[in-house]
Amino acid sequence: MLFTYKAKLKNGEIFEGMMEATDRLSLSRELKSRGNIPISISEHDNNSSYFLSLFQRLFSRIKNEELIIFTKNLSGMLKAGLSLFRALSVLKKQTKNTELNKILTSLSEEINAGGTLSSGLVKFPNVFSKLFISMTRAGEESGDLAGALTEVGMNLEKAQSLSKKVKGALIYPGVILSAMILIGVLMFAFVVPTLARTFQELGVELPTSTKFIILLGNFFSEYLLLSFVLIIGSVFSIVSFLRAPFMTKYVDFVILRLPFVGNLSKELNTARTTRTMSSLLLSGVSIIRALDITKDVVQNVYYKKVLMQAKEEIEKGAPFSKAFEENLDLYPVMMTEMIEVGEETGKLSDMLLQVSSFYEAEIENKTKNLSVVIEPLLMIFIGAAVGFFAISMISPLYSVLDNIQ
Repeated sequence: MLFTYKAKLKNGEIFEGMMEATDRLSLSRELKSRGNIPISISEHDNNSSYFLSLFQRLFSRIKNEELIIFTKNLSGMLKAGLSLFRALSVLKKQTKNTELNKILTSLSEEINAGGTLSSGLVKFPNVFSKLFISMTRAGEESGDLAGALTEVGMNLEKAQSLSKKVKGALIYPGVILSAMILIGVLMFAFVVPTLARTFQELGVELPTSTKFIILLGNFFSEYLLLSFVLIIGSVFSIVSFLRAPFMTKYVDFVILRLPFVGNLSKELNTARTTRTMSSLLLSGVSIIRALDITKDVVQNVYYKKVLMQAKEEIEKGAPFSKAFEENLDLYPVMMTEMIEVGEETGKLSDMLLQVSSFYEAEIENKTKNLSVVIEPLLMIFIGAAVGFFAISMISPLYSVLDNIQ
């Protein structure tokens, strides 16, 4: 059963929460075992609060920006000398996000019960990634939790920055295509039927392309709302199909071989690999564990295979760079050479950081010019569509003029 409760911490602070338990007594025992004093326990009414909880889940999710701020603030307070429990209490008072507030309450309970920050983070896998949890655990083990959290914050910030730059570059073509589709549907719905009636009155023979456009125009005119529903549904269906697990390797294969996009994808995956590996190694995570976590960070299935191969090679006693040397079509020569230098000098994490910084700068420059590259392709596509429409609708008029002469 699900219960809501109110309890008091050792320092006298009162907090509220929600927990699964067989009955009130077992929940009370669980709270006392954590060092908390139960004040009130009541059964959670699922029916009356269903829509409220749904609303909260939809509008109270934790954004990346909030997670970055949380990490940096927590690190800063720990460096300033505050205890972990005190720092979490301060953050809980400051946050306005109800979901984050619940997480901070849970983390405070975990620390108050003698647990660690990483053991509390594990309870929220949808919020805190394996990278976040592993670096936090490594910081706890090394005695430098504040430093590990600082590194986590920088990693999250860099990852978000890269993602924003790529997405931002795709906004322009997305807006243009959406506007083109909207204008096209409205033209089919309101302009084409008028021209179709004119052709019918003139009794002119229509070419196949014109008949096809008139057929679409009649459909859009009669079922305008249904047309928009079908278009949106088709887009979602295509996206869902391409994101299906069995399509992953085919989509990733095509992306890597597309002009310009393929090189951008390779540089993006290289930057993510080196940035993540560098952060994990600097935090004290073993190279085997770091490869496991990095495999989950990169999105392309072929890069995941290379990282799995690298893990197997290291377990056999081979150098870290071997797997990357065998996959130069994915990872650049520069990365392989820098890894070799890092292994020889004992500064592998520093070399990986230099590689990530280089390719992050390359991605930034390329995303700035992405709209310049896409614009001519959009113009060609739009010109072809407009030309097809114009020729299909004008050619019957020429037939009429020929008959008049």
